[in-house]
Amino acid sequence: MEIFNLDTTEWALVAIVLFFLLIQALYYLCLYNKMYRHNKAVKAGEVHFSQELPPVSVIITAREECNNLRQNLTDILEQDYPQFEVIVVNDGNTDESEDYLTLLQEHYPHLYHSFVPASSRYISRKKLAISIGIKAAKYEWLLFTEANCRPVSNQWLRLMARNFTSHTDVVLGYSGYRREKEHKQRFINFDNLFNHLRFLGCALAGKPYMGLGRNLAYRKSLFFRQKGFTEHLHLQHGADDLFVNQVANGSNTRVECEADAVVRMSPVIRNKLWREEKIGYTSTSFHYHGLQRWLLGLETTSRLLFHASWMIAIVVGILKQQWLLAGIGLLLFILRYLLQAIIINKTAKQLNESYRFYFLLPWLDVLQPLQSLRWKLYCRFRKKAEFMRK
Repeated sequence: MEIFNLDTTEWALVAIVLFFLLIQALYYLCLYNKMYRHNKAVKAGEVHFSQELPPVSVIITAREECNNLRQNLTDILEQDYPQFEVIVVNDGNTDESEDYLTLLQEHYPHLYHSFVPASSRYISRKKLAISIGIKAAKYEWLLFTEANCRPVSNQWLRLMARNFTSHTDVVLGYSGYRREKEHKQRFINFDNLFNHLRFLGCALAGKPYMGLGRNLAYRKSLFFRQKGFTEHLHLQHGADDLFVNQVANGSNTRVECEADAVVRMSPVIRNKLWREEKIGYTSTSFHYHGLQRWLLGLETTSRLLFHASWMIAIVVGILKQQWLLAGIGLLLFILRYLLQAIIINKTAKQLNESYRFYFLLPWLDVLQPLQSLRWKLYCRFRKKAEFMRK
C-alpha cells in the first residue's frame, strides 16, 4: 500500500530520530554500566578498600542555619568511627547557631566551631568559610557536608573512609533529598538523581569533572598544594565543583555508591533558593576543563533534538497519512523511554531513593534540558560581575 512507502525526506527524518536515539542510548548505557559494574565488583569483593581508618575532619559550613544544625548535626557527631572531629564554620550572627554549638560542645568534645568575620571582603564567603575550616582541621583527610544534610546511617563516615587509599586524593559521594510529596520536589529529585548519574558515572569511567560539597572528601595537603581556591578566586561560586574539576583525575579519584553512605538534604521549600543554586553551578560549568563540558552539552542538545524529531515524525506521518512514519517515530520514543526508565529507576533503587519515575518521566525528561538551557541563557546574558566575588 502506498501509505507504507516513505519518500526520501521521510526516511531522512527516520534516520535523524534514530541517530539521536543512538547518541542517547550510548550515553545512558555507558554511565549506568560503569555504576552497575562498580556496584557488582564491590559486592563481589573485587574492589580494594583501605583496611585502615585514618582520622578525619568533617567540615560543615552554615549560614544562619540553627534549625538545620539542630536537626542534623547530632547524626554526624554520633558516627560509628574511631577518631574524627567535626568543625562547623558559622557565617552569620543573627540566629542562635553560636549558642547552640557552644552548648553542644559540652556533650561532644570532638565538636569545634568557628565563624566567618563579618568584615571579610575579596573572596566569596562560602570559599572563605571552607578555607577557615580546612586551616582549623587537625587531620589530613577532610570530609565535607552542609548544615541541611544528614547521613542516612551511622556508617557514612566509615564507608567514605574506606576509599582513603594511598593512591586516592578525592572521594565523591551521593547526596539526595528527603522525600516530599509536592510535585515540584519530584522534578528536583529527578534533576538531582540524573546529575549525580552523570558526574559519578564519568568519575567511574576515569573522567571526573565535578563534585558536590554535600558529600565530598579530599586531602588537606591537596588543598594547600593547589593553593586552595586561587585559580578561581575571582568567582563567587565553585568551591566544590571547580575545585574537583581542577584536581581530580582518573587515577586519584574514587566514588562511594553504597546506600548507607548517602546523605539526605532538606526538601526545597523556596524555589528561589534552588534556582540560585542551579544558576551558580551553571555559571561555573563554563569554566570546566576537559572534554566533559562538551559531552554535557551534547547530551542536552541531542535529548532536545530527539524529542523534537520524533514528535515531528508523528505529526508529519499523521498529516500525510504515512502511518509507517508515525509508527516508527512512536516506536523509537517508546524504546528510549523504556531504556531510560530502567536505568533511572535501577539507579534510584541502588542509591535507596524513595522516588520512582514512570508516568511523569517523559515530561521530566523534556523539562530538565529546557531548564538547563534557561540557566545557560541567563548566565550568558547577565553581567559577568554578578558571578564574581563580592
